[in-house]
Amino acid sequence: MIPDTLRGSLGPELGGVFCLMGDDEHRKAEAIRLLQEAHLDPAARDFNLDILRGDELELEHLASVVATPPMMADFRVVVVRQAEALASSPRARELLTDLTRQPPPGLALILAVRKPPRSKARFYKDLESGARTTDFTPLSADDAPGWLMEEARARHGVELSEGAARGLVAALGTELSRLSHEVEKLATLVGEEGTVTEETVERAGTRLLQQDRWGWFDQVGERRFQEALGGLRTLLTHGENGVGLTIGLGTHLLRIGVALDGGRQGLGRLLPPHQQWLISRYLSQSRGWSREALSQALEELREVDRRLKSDPLPDEHHLEWWLLEQLAREEVAA
Repeated sequence: MIPDTLRGSLGPELGGVFCLMGDDEHRKAEAIRLLQEAHLDPAARDFNLDILRGDELELEHLASVVATPPMMADFRVVVVRQAEALASSPRARELLTDLTRQPPPGLALILAVRKPPRSKARFYKDLESGARTTDFTPLSADDAPGWLMEEARARHGVELSEGAARGLVAALGTELSRLSHEVEKLATLVGEEGTVTEETVERAGTRLLQQDRWGWFDQVGERRFQEALGGLRTLLTHGENGVGLTIGLGTHLLRIGVALDGGRQGLGRLLPPHQQWLISRYLSQSRGWSREALSQALEELREVDRRLKSDPLPDEHHLEWWLLEQLAREEVAA
């Protein structure tokens, strides 16, 4: 059966044509590995696996390989990397389209494709509609910590704390192959069924930032405005900018609003798969906000956005103004 991590987009059945679209080569490579494991008998693997490159592939060889039945096994797997190189050949396009409509019994054809930006070529539309397709768009910085926690659990049998996951992404960026390698190293350090914490990460030699954007959003969400004031300059020193922080903070506050109005179910419908772990965090933070206070904070944040785009004063000035407004209102209420 197709592994659970791919079943939602590719379906449960084996065999046929699989199209792995997108620019995230790390997750595409992992999907290829899982599909190979799902289809291939280890004892006959060498007889039934062909890995080809589209930019080096002659059509006659491709036609021959996909027409070859499996040997001493149920399935033959053919992987074509850089399959976008076949888009320029009408005969190759016709062959692949025919395979998506009627794949030979016992064939699992895996096409790894990077669609050129803004391309409207019919080749990609035919593949997407005819093959079993999933899109591997590069993960955003907000998705990467959740993916990394899942990676640690599924691939290495360890737990990665939320703080460690966010700290690694803030320190190393969103290149998944680099993050995965780092988690593999940390898993060796703590041993099977261990837990990787922020202290573990620093003990292994990765210096975590004193303040990252997610921790700062949490400080605001928990109404710790004085701490957020102290961390703002550190964030800006680390390369953040006012517009990016304003957009991220606006998203964070709107999600708190969803928690107020829709509760756990509302957040579950809203959050992407790799951010579902944040539900409890937003629910907890929503208890400190009224709808009126949240609405006013968002209106003032919109004013910060306007000022950032029109006022020559430093970004720090406008965000400090917003934080001081929230802090003053809280002190008056107290």
